[in-house]
Amino acid sequence: MLFHAPKIAAELSIRHLNARVNEQRKKVAQMTASKLELLQLSQQLAKEARARKKNNEKVYVLDFKGDTAASAVESLREEITLILATAEAGRDRVVVRLESPGGMVHGYGLAAAQLVRLREAGFHLTICVDKVAASGGYMMACIANHIISAPFAVVGSIGVVAQVPNFNRLLKEHNIDFELYTAGEYKRTVTIFGENTQEGKAKFEQELQQTHALFKHFVEKYRNQLNIEQVATGEHWYGQDALDLNLVDELKTSDEYLLSLLAAHDVYSIETRKKPTLGEKLGLQAAQVADHVVPTLVNKVLQTLSQANSSLVQLRDPKL
Repeated sequence: MLFHAPKIAAELSIRHLNARVNEQRKKVAQMTASKLELLQLSQQLAKEARARKKNNEKVYVLDFKGDTAASAVESLREEITLILATAEAGRDRVVVRLESPGGMVHGYGLAAAQLVRLREAGFHLTICVDKVAASGGYMMACIANHIISAPFAVVGSIGVVAQVPNFNRLLKEHNIDFELYTAGEYKRTVTIFGENTQEGKAKFEQELQQTHALFKHFVEKYRNQLNIEQVATGEHWYGQDALDLNLVDELKTSDEYLLSLLAAHDVYSIETRKKPTLGEKLGLQAAQVADHVVPTLVNKVLQTLSQANSSLVQLRDPKL
C-alpha cells in the first residue's frame, strides 16, 4: 500500500534555531571580541556542530497559542503529521510552547488528541508554559512526558464551567411567546429564551459533572503522580505551587530550556500559517504602501506649512 502524505493547505516554515543563534553570536563577537576571541568562538561552534552530528538527535519545536475554540489545532495537526512522517521516534524529541487559558471541550479535546499521537508513537514530549496553561490548556499539557513552567505561569484550573443567560422573564414582560419543539426528553435541557425547568437544570448540571469526571480521568491517566482530588477543584496555581503539587516538573522559561539544548541537538522550529487569499494579499500590499506613502505626504504637508508660516513671520517682522 502506498502512503500518500496529507496535503498541507498552509505555508510551512522551518527554522534551524542553532544556525540563527550562532549567527547572532558571531555578529555580537565581531563587534565586541578580539581576534583571539573570535577564533575561539569559531572553534567552539565547530566543536558543537561535530557533537550535534555525532549525537544525531533532533528537537522539533511547535507553538500552540490557544483561543476559546482552540482554532490553532488546525496548524498543530499538520505539524504533528509532518513530524510523524519524517522524524524518528525514540531518538528525536518534540517541544511544544503552549499558551492557553482553555475553552470549548471538543476543541481542546481534539488538540489534546493530537499530542497523544506523539506520545503513542514513542516521541518524548516536553511542554513549556511561559504564561498560562489552564483548563483545556492543562488538558493538553498533562500529556507531556515533562512539563516546564515559568515561575509565574498560571497552571491548573481542572474544572468545567458553563454560563447561560436567560431572557424568558424579559420576553414575558413584553408579551412575547417563545416556543421550542424537541424530540427526545433531554434534547434541550436549558435554553436562552425558554423557561428552564428544575429537571432541565439538574440534567445540565449532571452533564457538567460527567464532563468534569472525564477531564479528571484524562489528567490522571497521563499525570498519575497527581493527587487528582486535590487539584481538580477548578483552582489555578502559579509556578512554584504548581511544582509542589506535581502539576509541573520543572521551573524554567522556554528560552532557557531551548538554549540548553542547542549545543548538543539540532533544534528546528516548525510553523504552519494559512495562505493569504488574493484579497488579503492586496490588502496587505495596500497597507504597506499606505505605511510608506502617508508619512511622506504628511511630512511634505507639514514642511510646506512650516515654510508658509516662516514667510508670514518675515512679512510681519522684517529684519535687516
